[in-house]
Amino acid sequence: MTVLDEAYTLSNGVTIPKLGFGTWLIDDDKAGQAVETAIACGYRYIDTAQAYENERGVGQGVRDSGLKREDVFVSTKVRAEHKDYQSAKESIEASLTRLDIGYIDLLLIHAPEPWSHFHEGDHCLEGNLEAWKAMEEAVEDGKVRAIGVSNFEDVDLDNILDHCTVKPVVNQLLTHIGNTRFDLLDYAQKHDILVEAYSPIAHGEMAGDPTITGMAERYGVSAAQLMIRYCLQIGTLPLPKASSEEHIRANADVDFVISEADMLTLHQIPKVIDYGRSSAFPVFSGR
Repeated sequence: MTVLDEAYTLSNGVTIPKLGFGTWLIDDDKAGQAVETAIACGYRYIDTAQAYENERGVGQGVRDSGLKREDVFVSTKVRAEHKDYQSAKESIEASLTRLDIGYIDLLLIHAPEPWSHFHEGDHCLEGNLEAWKAMEEAVEDGKVRAIGVSNFEDVDLDNILDHCTVKPVVNQLLTHIGNTRFDLLDYAQKHDILVEAYSPIAHGEMAGDPTITGMAERYGVSAAQLMIRYCLQIGTLPLPKASSEEHIRANADVDFVISEADMLTLHQIPKVIDYGRSSAFPVFSGR
């Protein structure tokens, strides 16, 4: 059995593969082929978002994969800008139409505030409750199997937990060596929420770190493989993204174990404060 054969069980009883394929920055006209390739390589979890503008292509790839619908787990995200019930509800229907795969396995709120105000202090508490209501209705209607959030701090999650009728099962967070929010991991564990690790390879910005590259060489793996394995060993679900079949396959070839001593070394790598060219994206901006 490999990592691709393993799964977590969410708090609502839904099973979810332990490793997913991310599709951020894959154009819609290329997403179908990328998804088909990932599925052919053994991935059974595909992650997209309304903001990625590639749901149509992702859905095409799932349909063309040759697998039964129930054998592929698909997640998408309500745009961060949808902070009222009606726009969130309409966006969910639009995602269902674009994906055209019958139902969504996991639906997330992409961020607690619009990207233009990311990390500026306005948690949009009422707006997130409005969006959550629309998502809960989608679960009740059988259109969505599970719901969760992304980029949420504890205050944002407390707001949902204090008012929800359907509990969030996932919080998708920027998580990698050199940027791991152990406080949010502990919070999630306390509330039986699975943390998904997006950008587990730090958008490529840590590939040359000497501690990482040196350790990877000792294990006979790439820096990317070491970083993905790290995310698995801290109990998260990594969502690496790749374009070439070679890298898609390599990102799933992580059936080795990092020793406790080496994990401690990786925990102590200083926090990344500069993501270089990637700092233009809100999630890497450090704001």
